[in-house]
Amino acid sequence: MTRTLALLGASLIALTAPAAVAVAQEPAPITVPPLQFAHRELANGLDVYSMPDPSAGTVTVTLWYDVGGKDDPEGRSGFAHLFEHILSRKTVNLPYGQISTLVENAGGSRNASTGQDFTNYYETVPPQYLETMLWTHAERMARPVVDQAVFDAERSIVKEELRQRVYAPPYGRLQRFVIGDNSFDESIYRRSVIGSIEELDSATIDDARAFHEAYYRPATATMIVSGNFDQAELDRLVDQYFGDIRNPDRPVPVFERPTPTPRTQPRLVESYAPNVPLPAVAAIYPGVAANHADAAALDVLSGIMSRGESSRLYQALVYRSQLATNAFLSSGSMEEDGSITLSATVAQGKAIPDVEAALNAELDRIRNEPVTAAELAEAKIEIVASELRQRETASGRAFILGQALVSENDPGAPDAHLAAIQAVTAADVQRVARQYLNEQARVSIRYQDESQRPEGVPEDSWKNPAPTPTFVSVPPAILPPNELLPEGQRMAPPAPGAARAAVAPAVVERTLSNGMRVIVAKSTDLPIMNAQLIIGGGAAADPADRPGVASMTADLATAGAGGLTAPQIASTMEALGASIGGGADADVTGLSLSTPIASAEQAGAVFADVVRNPTFAAEEVERSRTRRANALRVNLRQPGPVASLVLNRLAFGEAAYGAPSSGTPASIGAITRDEIVAFHQRWWRPDNATMIITGGMEPEAAFAFAERTLGGWAKPSGAIPALGDRAGAVPAPRVVVVDLPGAGQAAVSAAVRGPRRADDSFYPLSVVNSIMGQGQNGHLFQEIRARRGLSYGAYSTLGARRDGGLLAATTQTKNESAAEVVGLVLHEFDRLRTEAVTDQAVTDREAFINGGFSRGLETTGGLGGTLANAVTYGLPLSVIETYPASISANTPDTVRAAAQAVSSEQAYVVVVGEASMFIDALRAAHPDVVVIPAAELDLDSPTLGL
Repeated sequence: MTRTLALLGASLIALTAPAAVAVAQEPAPITVPPLQFAHRELANGLDVYSMPDPSAGTVTVTLWYDVGGKDDPEGRSGFAHLFEHILSRKTVNLPYGQISTLVENAGGSRNASTGQDFTNYYETVPPQYLETMLWTHAERMARPVVDQAVFDAERSIVKEELRQRVYAPPYGRLQRFVIGDNSFDESIYRRSVIGSIEELDSATIDDARAFHEAYYRPATATMIVSGNFDQAELDRLVDQYFGDIRNPDRPVPVFERPTPTPRTQPRLVESYAPNVPLPAVAAIYPGVAANHADAAALDVLSGIMSRGESSRLYQALVYRSQLATNAFLSSGSMEEDGSITLSATVAQGKAIPDVEAALNAELDRIRNEPVTAAELAEAKIEIVASELRQRETASGRAFILGQALVSENDPGAPDAHLAAIQAVTAADVQRVARQYLNEQARVSIRYQDESQRPEGVPEDSWKNPAPTPTFVSVPPAILPPNELLPEGQRMAPPAPGAARAAVAPAVVERTLSNGMRVIVAKSTDLPIMNAQLIIGGGAAADPADRPGVASMTADLATAGAGGLTAPQIASTMEALGASIGGGADADVTGLSLSTPIASAEQAGAVFADVVRNPTFAAEEVERSRTRRANALRVNLRQPGPVASLVLNRLAFGEAAYGAPSSGTPASIGAITRDEIVAFHQRWWRPDNATMIITGGMEPEAAFAFAERTLGGWAKPSGAIPALGDRAGAVPAPRVVVVDLPGAGQAAVSAAVRGPRRADDSFYPLSVVNSIMGQGQNGHLFQEIRARRGLSYGAYSTLGARRDGGLLAATTQTKNESAAEVVGLVLHEFDRLRTEAVTDQAVTDREAFINGGFSRGLETTGGLGGTLANAVTYGLPLSVIETYPASISANTPDTVRAAAQAVSSEQAYVVVVGEASMFIDALRAAHPDVVVIPAAELDLDSPTLGL
């Protein structure tokens, strides 16, 4: 056994912001503390990295296996991802789904993911459950059960995941299939990680057992433990649970890498798919591996081209010409290779050739003209600031380290990469642009709606003509398959250790002389801060025939203020490593500022002008109108967003909460500049606003920041405007189908009206909601996904609003099973009204709710969001301390009583999908169902045109 201790970097990584329009003086350097960890290797080859943080309220355990999509056997694309699902489910000592149960009952969260180079499994739990989590990982590594029931269930679930992620979204096929298949030619990365329905269907249980035996072993695994734990105790537990796990005698299969043929001439791919509301274009170039010396320069190039609203592609294609709704360049680097991808979505009424010409002009410019010193510095500082934010939590640091290990085999890579970023020069950027953005190696893509497909063009016109490599075949398993032990013979999970008391951040507040409330909570020692400004009113204050005014006002505030134009605001903030944004929900308008503390003074000056002196220039109003109209076109071709809009209108009708907060195509087209100015003047006032400051700033410094920033904001003489009841009367329940031809999945949503967030009844109903549909142990997930494999996920939420929200269930499924899923969802609406719930079940769900709440308080943004919610809903700030007790006070009796408010007979039900595939079955169960074509929906009408 070997052991080393590493503290990377002799000093803190620092970068100084460049001069910019609104920066009066150069700020202090932004510092990024280096990653700190200890490493040891067990005799069986298991690498263990530990990152103790005694200030953390949780511990994160991650296992990274050196197997991913590139290791999928021949004819089995998507298999590593499928096996990720399988391994998470059952062991000789843990029945199906018990791992998730253990984690959620501990108040933790868990998940897993698969990339081309890795598969990882991870949990974040209270510190006393560290041993339990280590034991579950040892179970999965050494004693998994891969039986037919698990295999069939998880394959069905993965197919629904593919439908939800790829077939249902308008651009899912573009990203996963068209770009994915054409990014590499004769490469180990040629195939999609998620695979295809056909190859998933061809897989067998013998394939799964062979795959585990071939790739899952201590010598291919890396464990990272980060958070609140004792190092000596961790070492003991790792030795206890992993030290005796043997590696299989057979070596890991090795795929002889093909030698790719360099691309020497450009190629055009014409592709088509259903429900594509706006065309898209893309360009792909060969890139570099993650550890390549040019990776840092390519990251800086990517930042200059597409990071933030001052980037070249955004300014040229989205802002100035308005040819595209978005435009990006990304340099994707993996362990063995990489690719560079540009993409843009063509704006309504614009032409594909014009967008391609604009993209090409920017490519020529980056190749032929040196970038400016300001562009170079801005890209660097944005990268550094982003890394700083990622390192705020123990789990964030664990994932940074894990990704470096699997992609570069070097734990020092994250800090070394930041140093390399700082060393990049303008000449480096131009050099890599010329070298890698090679037009002779380019693959150009056009992606259009199916209706544009010329006759005779096949459905797979997007496929790469280069030969696909023949991948390795995994040898059959030779070990006997494991089986779940009889209940009396199973090893019990380790009991939790002693709990470590969590300390809620200290919250202090003052009111400025202008009436603005200021709330401060220091949440980290990192040199970052978040400031949120919460303004009463929100979308509920929109005029009845103008939904979207509040949202447009918030959006436009950052598009010109205090003598700065929108591009100047963007470049100034990005040069500071800061970000600013705004939006409106049903009850409030919110503006946010995130900045390194070193840049707070300059960023705060811009923020003050955005709040007090927005320009609302006529040309910016038109840009916002166009951008929103394009976004609505995309959303209205997706089952999930359409279902959400329709459900909200059914539940709230003509009340203020019923109107879409983002507006409708008609309202967005009708809103005037004068209406926006009037909304700002009426609602944006200091005595109707609260500033919440979280992060690493000391309280007195934070109060001083608030005074300097908005202390001079004058309070109007008139009274604060008031709103009446925003929720309105409860409309009659309905079952509505929105027919969306070509939909890759059906979205199923159902809801009943819920209480005000400030009502005492919100807490027992929160427990009802958790039992019904929160997490992987919720009834919805268990019945729809785990037991039947009908969806990738099925959940419920209890929406918080000032005057009453919704308890809503949502899921997506293949069109053919939509009617069955509706029945399953509605059954859960009635189940808790009559079914007894045990004390333990209530306790377990309370732990899950409180665990999520506590994890939220660990981040600067999460703590700020919780305090913002308290302000929005009229709650005392002490809610961050009292919330857990309010949840834990519930009993089976209070849960049963609260469940009486949830009934299928009072539910609003919406199904959006290809109606012909499920309407007969749905109508048999619900004869009063109403069907409306998606094109005939009237979102401006309280009746939706039904």
